[in-house]
Parts: sequence; structure tokens; C-alpha cells
Amino acid sequence: MHALGIDIGGTGIKAAPVDLAAGTLLAERKRIDTPHPAVPDAVADVIHQLTTAFDWSGPIGITFPGVVAGGETRTAANLDSSWIGTNARALLGKAAGGPVEILNDADAAGIAEMAFGAGKGVTGTVLMLTFGTGIGSALFTDGKLVSNTEFGHIQIHGDDAEKRVSDQARELHDLSWGKWAGRVQNYLEYMEALLSPDLIIIGGGVSKKADKFLPLLEGIRAEIVPAALRNDAGIVGAAMATTPAYAAK
Repeated sequence: MHALGIDIGGTGIKAAPVDLAAGTLLAERKRIDTPHPAVPDAVADVIHQLTTAFDWSGPIGITFPGVVAGGETRTAANLDSSWIGTNARALLGKAAGGPVEILNDADAAGIAEMAFGAGKGVTGTVLMLTFGTGIGSALFTDGKLVSNTEFGHIQIHGDDAEKRVSDQARELHDLSWGKWAGRVQNYLEYMEALLSPDLIIIGGGVSKKADKFLPLLEGIRAEIVPAALRNDAGIVGAAMATTPAYAAK
């Protein structure tokens, strides 16, 4: 079975068809910059462009960088605030030309990593963190997802963690890998104190550069590994959301 996965981010919107049995992309992914301002109709137009680019008529799953409940977007920290309270399932389904499933972006990445990547077969508590425009999070207990955790918005030094620790913050403040790793370590220590995870998976765009900062982290009890699917995890997880086992309710 195949499905189209679309991953909406604060910087770019990516899509590719996915082999759901193997968790692999069936074609080179396509990417379009996230419009600014990222209002619902503008993002919906990009969804239409990507669906049309693949001439797609099958199942479609879409991620969203915020809380999603019943197809409605409840938060939108890295998109326009007009998304809050939007029936995204209906809006994006109309743009895509058919029914869609929609879920939180980090939850999608985590689902993919637990099925096909670094979390496959792991029991206990697994924390997936995606570092990109913001910080996304997905929490699993014995393989079961606790959805919409949004741990990127916990307060550290009086501000949202993602404003200090995201990959965008690293670039914005021109931080060395060593300096940024110190911020990441501080954040992970906080998360470990809260959740005591057995495994921490680091995903998002920065995961492809894991060798530059993971060796600098010290004193974290949990095993820390890069996402095996790298920045494609969101696309794969979005496609997986169209299956009965993961379909958004």
C-alpha cells in the first residue's frame, strides 16, 4: 500500500509518496518554501501544488507543527496564529482533492521512527525530539503514543525552550556546535528529570549533522541516538497516519 506524505514545517513544506510496508520514499521528495505569512489559505495552496506535482489520487497524510485534535489545529507557534481553531482536515482535504489525515508533525516523525527507525522494537519510555524551526516532541510508552506533547514550549530561563535550543536559534545566534550542544544538554537534562526516558531520538533537519553535537553531550542517562529516517521521518509518519492503525481520530 502506498500513500502521499506531506510534512508542513515553519520553513518548508515537503512531500513524497511512501511505501507503507517498508517505510521508504517511492520518489524524490519535493519541497516548497512555507509561505509568509503562513496563513491557512496560502499553506493550502502549497498542499494543492504538491499533490498536483505527484498527480496523486490515493491516501494522503499531512503533518502540522502544532497541536491537532479531531482535525482541528489548536496551536500554531511557527505558523500564522489564524490557524488556531481552523478545521485543517477540511481545508487541506479540499486543497488536496480528497480526504486527508492530519496530525502533529513530531508525532508523525516519532511514529515513523518507532516503526522503521531508531525506536523499532524499543520498550519503555521513548522521547523523540525534532530540532528545526522549533522543537517538536513525541512521547511513547511501550510503543504507545502520548499525542501532542509540545515539549518545545516548556519554559527554560523564562522563555520557550525552542527559542534557545532549536536549530533555528543556533543559526540565528550564530552559535558554535559546542555552544549549542551546551544548550541542548541543559534542555535534555530538564526533560530527563521530567520523564526519565530510556531512549531519546534526535530528529529534524539537524539530525543529519548529529556527529557535530551528539558526542559533546555528557551526563545524560538515557541513550541518545539520531533519527534513522533523518528529516524524512515526518513524511513517512504522515503517510502512515492514513492506515487504520494510526488514522487520526
